[in-house]
Amino acid sequence: MGIVAGLDSSSAFTQIVVCDTETGAVLRQGYAPHPPHLADPKATEVDPQAWLLSLGEAAAGGLLEGVQAIGVSAQQHGLVPLDHQGALVRPALLGNDKRAQVAAADLIEALGGRQAWAEAVGSVPQAAHPVAKLRWLARSEPQSAQRVASVLQPHDWLVWQLLGRPARRTTDRGGASGTGYWSAGTGSYRPDLVELALGHQCSLPEVLGPADAAGTTPEGLLISAGTGETMAAAFGLGVGPGDAVVSLGASGSVMAVHHGALADPSGMITSYADATGMHLPVVHTLNAVRALRGAAEMLGLDDLEALSELAMKSTPGSYGLVLLPYLEGERTPRLPHTAGTLSGLRRESMKPEHLARAAFEGMLCSLADALDVLRARGVEVRRVFLLGASAGLPAVLASAPGIFGAPVVVPQPADYAALGAARQAAWALGVAQGTLSPAAPPPWQAAAVQLLEPGDDLAVGQAVRQQYGATRDQLHPGAFHPGY
Repeated sequence: MGIVAGLDSSSAFTQIVVCDTETGAVLRQGYAPHPPHLADPKATEVDPQAWLLSLGEAAAGGLLEGVQAIGVSAQQHGLVPLDHQGALVRPALLGNDKRAQVAAADLIEALGGRQAWAEAVGSVPQAAHPVAKLRWLARSEPQSAQRVASVLQPHDWLVWQLLGRPARRTTDRGGASGTGYWSAGTGSYRPDLVELALGHQCSLPEVLGPADAAGTTPEGLLISAGTGETMAAAFGLGVGPGDAVVSLGASGSVMAVHHGALADPSGMITSYADATGMHLPVVHTLNAVRALRGAAEMLGLDDLEALSELAMKSTPGSYGLVLLPYLEGERTPRLPHTAGTLSGLRRESMKPEHLARAAFEGMLCSLADALDVLRARGVEVRRVFLLGASAGLPAVLASAPGIFGAPVVVPQPADYAALGAARQAAWALGVAQGTLSPAAPPPWQAAAVQLLEPGDDLAVGQAVRQQYGATRDQLHPGAFHPGY
């Protein structure tokens, strides 16, 4: 029996799990928060050394004793710019940095529009993408931009550091697919897009295969390719073709494992690669749990548990009350300047419990719309994994299977990104030792889950969706038309 470790360096903390290579059973765990100023959700840049300090604290006390291989997962869309000597040009730019919004719009126009970008790299530039950050750097800090000789993302940088900063710098398909200058469809970089953004060429990390090793430390510790948090979490969950993952955060996302890359001229689909050699198309919504929190505040409730309890006193359809939860504008459908709408107000529907229920149904219907964007492109959805702290609320569980039109799987809480990183490490170790094939990852134990079938609620859920869709189409006709 061997043991491997997976570490997840998120935006707020480092989590490490040490696992059995054959079963995936968690043997030990470590945790350390990032420094307080980095854990601030409004932080937009950071000295990457802080990630190493957090990693060291999480691994203290002999946590990694006996470990044979390590996998690294880290926050996505960060940009670590380096000079010719490998030193930082400036602090790393983080994924939540919105300063590059104008830069992203400039890049879209410079290449000839959204469709041109979708066809080139499978995604349309957003402020989060490293390609947009490079454009912002060239426009806002030209002297720093001129010094940039190579660029890495957070997980690339951590892998490079663990290996002792070798001349070779690497990344993986999943991480590369989120840059805006690597195509999951062709499996290759677009250096011309880097030059379009930065103003000159720079060195890009070598893209490794899913089971490849990035290298071995002088002590003999194998380091796998690493990947982004989204890809690592999907791998840790063990999702495969036919599975979709709906994530409930303040904003929402829907992703699914698919056999090919999807170029979407509307820009609603971001075509990522996953950590196994497949593809991971993702659709984002700007509004998910923030709609629930807004409703709770409007109703004078202290928390979402109270909102859920109140919603359960209503009935499916909320007595005709429909909430379009586009509170921050919306990305899916593309309605950046719209606002949320509460429709169907009648005397009998003007009760707190109906508004509470409408908030849950509106959030879930919006995410079902995002799921249908994938279905319309041929993505098979046989079951839906539901993630997030709000996934277990009774009002979510009561409505989700019928509204999504599929069995809903609610995994037990775990750090699936760290588990995915550990599984990747076990795969790379097995390939290096000749005990595993590069074509098949280790068959670890599936996550413990709660399974909810639509059953008799399917017709009711679809009626709720029809009511929601009719309101959406009346207020925003053609919202999902490709040319909208």
